[in-house]
Amino acid sequence: MEVVIIGAGALGSLFGGLLAPHARITLYTTNSEHARAIQQNGLLLTTMEGEQHSLALPVLTGPEQYDRRADLILICTKAGATGAAAVTAQQLLHPEGLVLTLQNGLGNLEQIAACVGRQRAAAGITAQGATLQAPGQVRHAGNGATVLAVGPGQAAAIAAVVRLFNRAGLEIRTSDDVDSLLWSKLIVNVGINALAALLRVPNGTLVEAGACRELMDELVAEAVAVARALCIDLEYEQQLDRVHQVCRQTATNRASMLQDVLRGRPTEIDVINGAVVARGQEVGVPTPVNLLFTRMIKALEATAAQRIST
Repeated sequence: MEVVIIGAGALGSLFGGLLAPHARITLYTTNSEHARAIQQNGLLLTTMEGEQHSLALPVLTGPEQYDRRADLILICTKAGATGAAAVTAQQLLHPEGLVLTLQNGLGNLEQIAACVGRQRAAAGITAQGATLQAPGQVRHAGNGATVLAVGPGQAAAIAAVVRLFNRAGLEIRTSDDVDSLLWSKLIVNVGINALAALLRVPNGTLVEAGACRELMDELVAEAVAVARALCIDLEYEQQLDRVHQVCRQTATNRASMLQDVLRGRPTEIDVINGAVVARGQEVGVPTPVNLLFTRMIKALEATAAQRIST
């Protein structure tokens, strides 16, 4: 299978490394330093057991560098780059290919479908954790299931993706309910990302420390209440258990929003906790804790240049 991964940051690089022995993988990144490191030295993948593997993978920085057409394109960019990634995917995709978003937040699938067509756009969620340690170097920081939504006319294409992930030894399942799937992923991010970024702790700390867990539980409760008001049937206890489970499975991982804050980059707060606030306003569900966390992360972003370091 011909696979292009657009957004070869932490998660995109991880999937590139894990799938490389089983498919023809090409990475696509706008990070020139990361691309140059991979071109010169290969992608260095550190497994959860501490083993290191150097993988010679082609890496693109522009669509004109690709002379084939991809059967599968994984989009792993930040949500703010979805529009540009969708345009790139349209240029690289085989007429019968599939674009699969594994991104955080809401609204990504709709942007991709508007560009490549609804039948060629699919969404999934993943509990895999990754940390980009340096340009060209990624660490597998947490292992968990990947779940793909099967849209109309997508059964054969999704089945091929499932077979690929199975060959790579990755846990993968499918679902017929895309809204519940995306909201369940959103709720995991709502509970973990902003809290980890503000406290600057790895995921496991959030479930180990009682004070952290109480805040996480309040964030999740608000998100579930909004989802249920939108007629998305999610049970609070089940969702809360899943958030706790992901924290334990990725205990040593630095959440993506924490990695953004530490690097002084814009975060995805608007499509995570901010999305809960916005949807809550639409359906009349108050979300004061998510609003506070959204405002706090925006304050962190606004003051990145003035941060006091030890």
